[in-house]
Amino acid sequence: MAEAHQAVAFQFTVTPDGIDLQLSREVLKHIYLSGVTSWKKRAIRFKNGVLTGVYPASPSSWLIVVIAIMSTMYARIDPSMGMIDRIKTSLPVSEFMTVQTQTVLSAILFATGLWLSFIFLLRYILKALLSYHGWIFESHGKMSFSTKVWLVLVKLLSGRRPLLYSFQASLPHLPVPSIDDTINRYLESVRPLLDDEQYKQMESVANDFKKDPAPKLQKHLKLKSWWATNYVSDWWEEYIYLRGRDPIMVNSNFYTMDLLYVIPTHRQASRAANVVHAMLQYRRKLERGELTPLRALGIVPMCSFQYERMFNTTRIPGIETDFVQHLKDRKHLVVYHRGRFFKVWLYYGGRHLLPSELELQFQRILDDKSEPQPGEIKLPSLTAGNRVPWARARLKYFNEGVNRASLEAIETAAFFLTLDDETHGYDPENIRSLDLYAKSLLHGKCYDRWFDKSFTLIVYKNGKIGVNTEHSWADSPIIGHMWEYVLATDCFHLGYTAEGHCKGDINKSLAPPTRLQWDIPKACQVIIEGSYMIAKGIADDVDFHGCLFNEFGKSLIKKCRTSPDAFIQLALQLAHYRDKGEFCLTYESSMTRMFREGRTETVRSCTCESTAFVRTMEDESTTTEQRLALFKKAADKHQNMYRLAMTGAGIDRHLFCLYIVSKVMDIDSPFLKQSQRHLVLIAQSHRHPEVSQICGSRRRLWVADDGYGVSYIIVGEDLITFHISSKFSSPETDSFRFGQNIRQAMLDIRALFNPKEKKM
Repeated sequence: MAEAHQAVAFQFTVTPDGIDLQLSREVLKHIYLSGVTSWKKRAIRFKNGVLTGVYPASPSSWLIVVIAIMSTMYARIDPSMGMIDRIKTSLPVSEFMTVQTQTVLSAILFATGLWLSFIFLLRYILKALLSYHGWIFESHGKMSFSTKVWLVLVKLLSGRRPLLYSFQASLPHLPVPSIDDTINRYLESVRPLLDDEQYKQMESVANDFKKDPAPKLQKHLKLKSWWATNYVSDWWEEYIYLRGRDPIMVNSNFYTMDLLYVIPTHRQASRAANVVHAMLQYRRKLERGELTPLRALGIVPMCSFQYERMFNTTRIPGIETDFVQHLKDRKHLVVYHRGRFFKVWLYYGGRHLLPSELELQFQRILDDKSEPQPGEIKLPSLTAGNRVPWARARLKYFNEGVNRASLEAIETAAFFLTLDDETHGYDPENIRSLDLYAKSLLHGKCYDRWFDKSFTLIVYKNGKIGVNTEHSWADSPIIGHMWEYVLATDCFHLGYTAEGHCKGDINKSLAPPTRLQWDIPKACQVIIEGSYMIAKGIADDVDFHGCLFNEFGKSLIKKCRTSPDAFIQLALQLAHYRDKGEFCLTYESSMTRMFREGRTETVRSCTCESTAFVRTMEDESTTTEQRLALFKKAADKHQNMYRLAMTGAGIDRHLFCLYIVSKVMDIDSPFLKQSQRHLVLIAQSHRHPEVSQICGSRRRLWVADDGYGVSYIIVGEDLITFHISSKFSSPETDSFRFGQNIRQAMLDIRALFNPKEKKM
């Protein structure tokens, strides 16, 4: 009862003598502190907004310009060439504005205009400099004189201590490639997959498209590129993600793992508390724009647009298309545990809850013995199934009463937290542990993650953690940046007591978490069960294998004077050829964040050069020197394609946008029809967290029915982790077998640089 009384700011009693008003000093104190915090937050945002708005200049530079102009006026020098006098004559004359005041005000207005013009000039020059990408194509360790000069100029114009969004206005727009370049690169990419007759047919269709209607479509696309900030990103988000009516679980959402070998505490509530507190610290920095922008070479800025919707964001289902709802200043999160939903406030007295206070709240949820309400356990499976039934159920059953209030609490939460009742993590003595851990993060039980939230934090019974992320609002490097901050803060800054609890005193006066209430009718429960069965069918078909490759890593590959990415991509080509005896479409994701609002582009990794290298590796009559020469040629080709994709000269985003324009204009194109199958596969491959997507011949949502999805992460200098997925229902694939093929391919390529090394 004490907690209930503290939640009331005032009470009143009607007596014969009037109304007896009783105020709660404690609650009023919290209200006051919350107001102070809110105003402080607004002031900091305003200050940082000004700093970002005038970047690369600074507010103090305005004062310098004003003083300089005023000084020249006192020296009877007019740097404005008469403009100050013109401004002066346009100002109204009154008893409150003397001639001297008019002169000073005119000078200040002129100085301000001059200062703003200087800022726009600096931004234009910086944008022009950032449009230069010659540095990317230069050999590692070799930098031309022009690039050195360019780097110096970029560094000079980049200012000091930039905030997260300081460079946004200076980033160049994504360029539209020429039709000739895109078609030539497309034909080159499909050449190793087609026989001579098929290639001639494709070449003929492509040439017809080049004559008509390509020029017409290209004009409309260029018009969009002049008008929009990015000619790809909005269509990519809408047509590839939000208009998809299939389940987003597995097909779209991706996961992020905990540190493999470290568990700072085995207490579930403690780990959840530290991690949530670290996320709140990151969110505060993010909202204030105080994070340092990512910069290539420590100088070239990357676009920060995707960070904006990390928190307080939910994908809302619709009949024809979903939309992304992003809010500000959300002060609660929703926790799911054993089929029940709890609302937890994140603030107390105008500040974030401390880790020890969060631990208390989460422990209260873990200790709660109440039973789920009818239909509550599997309610989240609505977000795991097909989108249309979920959209209709939301409109019909969650549009009023307690259901609407509870759903609104979930959709407006900062993020979603699952206190999982299972134990997961990597165990070196259990070969399947990593596989089960990844599958749990990817889909769980199909009803214990809210797949529509921007991300769901998952905390297991043994203290291991992970994240499941909805893909439409951002790509994996964005959530990865937050995750690195959270793990570092959790382990090295917040820490734990010797008993594994969060540090700090326990505030038992906190009001306990609130159970969300539901009134779910039988008809809705039938829809929930239907969504669950669809999701379970998808989850059960995921054949996943995690492969830790620790024989060598980035350090040794670089000593071979080869890009680690190219090395791994060629190993994947060799492994797949050994697995199936043929080549197939392969897509690697590349980022385009050097451009404003850039997201991703596709690198087509199966090339004529890579296929020649693979065939040579399987030909026992060839020498090591011949194989090594073809490997270097294939690696250089891959590196060049990756660089082209990063600099806006890729193939697939351009073809995708041309296809969208053709549909809008109701233009039928045989070339775009034939390439559309490839476009669909490429688009779906970027729905998955995979860095590389190896696709078979048949269309599939997340991978081809007979294909593999491979995500690899280079960890430190001597470890590479491969996350391999396929379908159990395919008789042609086996993720474990493919993992062994990858391992052997890596070793065989390594042996080219050291002929004495033999196969294992």
